Amino acid sequence: MNSIIQIDKQNFSGSLKDCVNARELHTFLTVQTKFADWIKRRISEYDFIENQDFVTLSQNRESGGLSIEYFISLDMAKELSMVERTPRGKQARQYFIECEKQLSGSLKPALPQNYKEALRDLLHQVEANEKLQQQIAANAPKVAFADAVGNSDDVILIRDLAKLIKQNGVDIGERRLFVWLRENGFLTLDNKATQKAMNLGVFRMTETTITTPQGNQIRLTTKVTGKGQQYFLNKFAAFQAA
Repeated sequence: MNSIIQIDKQNFSGSLKDCVNARELHTFLTVQTKFADWIKRRISEYDFIENQDFVTLSQNRESGGLSIEYFISLDMAKELSMVERTPRGKQARQYFIECEKQLSGSLKPALPQNYKEALRDLLHQVEANEKLQQQIAANAPKVAFADAVGNSDDVILIRDLAKLIKQNGVDIGERRLFVWLRENGFLTLDNKATQKAMNLGVFRMTETTITTPQGNQIRLTTKVTGKGQQYFLNKFAAFQAA
């Protein structure tokens, strides 16, 4: 795989994270807006969080003075690439996805080399299982709630689904949820339900008649079914436990 943008590591709130220089991404995407205006607007538009999605560093310019460099996570880089909706944006997003695959594939667990290491690994596994059981017990009321929702005929807006997911312990905002749903094939670019989502029964398209000077118009709105609410609550709960 050709390296089109360098992958670095930076300290995000005490932990090293793979990231890229946002200025390099801006250059690759050939964005016409000035970098400082572009990155600040995107951060505001999509609710990116400092020290979680990006970090900033002051660096000396060769010509003198300081410049603020933004180092962004690969997830943020994918999102910024996608919203440009250009061939270069698509190329960059696919590149970052491939980078993530290669980086995750390089993390192979080491086998224990002796009896002491085997006992240590067993102890860690027991502790992990205990934590999992505690998490299952803590999530029991949420699971019961999700089951009740799944049997309901009520539909809600996607923004309300984001609030519901957040209430159940996963911090995700409306905009990020929309992006995740598009990236994972549940929504089209114009936020309509995909055939995959309709086949799963997680979304329902509702019609609203709007009167305009040009006459009546039909507006389609994507809403989450009871089954969909249960489906996404369970999916994000699994992400949290992983």
